[in-house]
Amino acid sequence: MILSFFRTKKKEKKRGPKLRVDLHSHLIPGIDDGSQSIEESLSLLQGLEAAGYEKLIITPHIMSDSYPNSAKTILSGLETLKTEAKKNGIALQLESGAEYYLDEYFFNEMQKDEIMAIGGRYVLFESSYISKPLQIEEMIFAIGEAGYEPMMAHPERYRYIKNPEKEYRRFKELGVHFQVNINSFGGHYGKQAEALANFLNEAGMIDFLGSDVHHKKQVDTLSELFYSDVYHKIFENNTIKNDTLLQ
Repeated sequence: MILSFFRTKKKEKKRGPKLRVDLHSHLIPGIDDGSQSIEESLSLLQGLEAAGYEKLIITPHIMSDSYPNSAKTILSGLETLKTEAKKNGIALQLESGAEYYLDEYFFNEMQKDEIMAIGGRYVLFESSYISKPLQIEEMIFAIGEAGYEPMMAHPERYRYIKNPEKEYRRFKELGVHFQVNINSFGGHYGKQAEALANFLNEAGMIDFLGSDVHHKKQVDTLSELFYSDVYHKIFENNTIKNDTLLQ
């Protein structure tokens, strides 16, 4: 038998459009369920910089029971992180917002002058994954009344969504921007989240993409998904606004 020394060259996958800005992560050490040390934070920053990001808007949880953060705790942690990043040659532009949990404490937060809005414009919020808050529409209105625009973190992860077409359309009617986690498209959060992410993609409802990085595995998965077919499709089906926050 004659063996051929010629091999069909495997087609290299092309990377999808580069995101210069990420607007959802948990990289300030020790203040929520994300990074727990400055060393871990620096490693995550290096990974995200290598993935092509130029600016990170870091969003610690503000949750009354578990993570009662404030502008003071977040900004203090951010300054420490920026100092250490500079010492270690990390050129990323670092800013902060917050990820607000919709609870009773939330209304009080919206009355303050120190709201941690993304780009001074968007309030990133999340809710229970299991139970839809009874006053969710009132809470969304409260964001608008405070002078900001509501942005729902990872809408694909809420298991209470039973009728995606109807329920997501209603949020859109209320002026909600959707921030989908890139890793949801790789099944990182389970099959239901992946299916709902695909629904939002195909429906053209995605406004922003987020890394939602808490640990290194998520950075690795993210970097792989940048080369996937579904990642390319996101930009064909949706108008992604991340890079409007570059300035």
